[in-house]
Amino acid sequence: MEKDDILKRLKKIEGQVRGVHKMVEEDRYCVDILIQLAAIRSATNRVGIALLERHTQGCVRGAIQSGDGDKAIEELMEVVRSFVK
Repeated sequence: MEKDDILKRLKKIEGQVRGVHKMVEEDRYCVDILIQLAAIRSATNRVGIALLERHTQGCVRGAIQSGDGDKAIEELMEVVRSFVK
């Protein structure tokens, strides 16, 4: 996913969050809010996966090729661990 695509997705997520904020203010049905929150979580996960892939294919691959792969792999694994919590 390219930078422009990521930024577009983040703008969409931002709009979804504002929509949920409005739903809470308007005392909308809890299930409807929860459904929207699940959609937001899914959207942020997709962006995160795209960034992880981009980082792995670019930064981590470059570090491995230059001989500094161990540090890059450990850093990547720390991010993956926090991502899947």
